[in-house]
Amino acid sequence: MAGLIWILLSACLLGCTSQVSLSGQKNVTAESGRNVTLTCQARKNIQTVEWRRADLGDEYVFLYRDERKTSVHQHPSFKDRVDLKDKQMKDGDVSLILNNVTINDTGRYECRVVEKGTIGLKLISIITLSIVPPGSVGLIVGVVVAAAAPVVAAVAGFVIYRNHKKAKEVRLRPLVIKQSPAAVPTSQCCQ
Repeated sequence: MAGLIWILLSACLLGCTSQVSLSGQKNVTAESGRNVTLTCQARKNIQTVEWRRADLGDEYVFLYRDERKTSVHQHPSFKDRVDLKDKQMKDGDVSLILNNVTINDTGRYECRVVEKGTIGLKLISIITLSIVPPGSVGLIVGVVVAAAAPVVAAVAGFVIYRNHKKAKEVRLRPLVIKQSPAAVPTSQCCQ
């Protein structure tokens, strides 16, 4: 039980709103209702940026082309919810901000770009986004605390029992008063 809780807590602490790089791919976990940034770093002089999710078919998540974003074939669930982190794409930053995520945003996102002077979209980043219910972090911490409570209670109980037992032993010992010879009156000493 404790091992399972440790694994869940570790996964949450490492995974919640963080990114793990695995051979050019990233995994991102976020709570429902939050804003998420999907990172993508290309070279400078970007002509086109396209964010897609394979399960959406021909519709895209976000498209920037001809120096403006377009929504002609954008999937309806992403309209007015997505934008570039840096609209000027300074230093090639084409990261996408996805606002107010829901469980329906779970999926594999691909970032592709066309750099000026090149032909065709080039795959830059693949991000697998997982959405968890709000409060999941608190729930996992609550489970850990609930699991740890009996252990803490047992330790506290043992300490209280041990202290009580020691106090009882001290009370039951016979009282021995030792007097030094100088303290004994001379009338009792020399008879």
